Amino acid sequence: MSYRFLLGLFWCLSCLPLALLRGLGNILGRALYLAVKSRRKIGLTNLKLCFPEWPQGEHERVLKQHYQALCTCIFYYSKLWFGSKAQVARLVRREGFEHFTAVDTEHLIVLAPHFLGLDFGGVRHMVDHRGASMYSSAHDNAFDLMLLRGRSRFNQPLLIKRSEGIRGILRAIKQGVCFYYLPDQDLGPRESVFVPFFGIQTATVPGLSRLATMGKARVVPMITTLEKNGFVCRYYPAWENFPSDDVMADTARMNAFIEERVREHPSQYYWLHRRFKTRPEGEASLY
Repeated sequence: MSYRFLLGLFWCLSCLPLALLRGLGNILGRALYLAVKSRRKIGLTNLKLCFPEWPQGEHERVLKQHYQALCTCIFYYSKLWFGSKAQVARLVRREGFEHFTAVDTEHLIVLAPHFLGLDFGGVRHMVDHRGASMYSSAHDNAFDLMLLRGRSRFNQPLLIKRSEGIRGILRAIKQGVCFYYLPDQDLGPRESVFVPFFGIQTATVPGLSRLATMGKARVVPMITTLEKNGFVCRYYPAWENFPSDDVMADTARMNAFIEERVREHPSQYYWLHRRFKTRPEGEASLY
C-alpha cells in the first residue's frame, strides 16, 4: 500500500462521522482478532501473565475489546491527521491540565506509556504547546510515514531520530521543549535493566531517570484513553523526589505507575508487543 494511496484513503475517512468510524473499527477489530493468530497469542500471553487472577474467558474478552479499540483508533487517525486545530481539540478532551501548567516554566518530560491513544494525546498537546519526541527511522512503510506526518502538524515539533540517541533529547529539554517520552517497550538487554512489572522481572529502559537527571527536568505523566465520544488525555501531578540517586528504584517507580494505570484501563494498553521477550540470563522464554 503506497503512501499516496493511504493519504487519500484517510482523507476520505476523515469526512465520515465518528460513530461510523467506530463501527468500522469494531468490525475490523473482531475480524483481526480471529485472523491474526500470532498476535492474538502474544496478547493473550501478556494478559495471562499480568492478570493471572482473572476468571476463565476474561483474558479473551478483554483482548477482543483491545482489538476493537485499536482498530477504532486507526480509523480515528483520519480525524487526527486531517482535522483542524479546533476539531482535534474537540476530539481529545483534557483532564488535569493544570498539573502541566503548574510546572511548564521548568524543563519537562511528559511520560506517555503505550496506551492506544498515545498519538492522540501527543498531537493534542502540540496544538498549543511545542514539544519533542523520538521516532524510529528504520521503518519507511506507508503507515509509519503517515504517523510521522501526523505528529508534525502543529507547532513545529522536534522529531528526533532514535539513531541520534540521547544528545538530541537533552538538547530539546535544555531548550525548554518538553519531551514526550514512551519508554515502556522491550528494546533488548543492552539498553535495559530488570525491574518488576506486574510482578514479573521485565527488561525496562532506565532512560527516564537518566534524562531527568541530566536535563534537570520534572516528569509529568500523561495517559490518553479512548472513550465513547473521542479521547480523554489525563495529566497527573509532576513527580516529587524524582529522580533519586537510585536508577533502579526510579525505573521500578515508573513501572509501578504504569501498572496502576493499566489496571484502571486494561483493554487500552498495547498488549500485542512482546513486552516480556527479554529474560534474565538462564530464564526460559515466556512466549
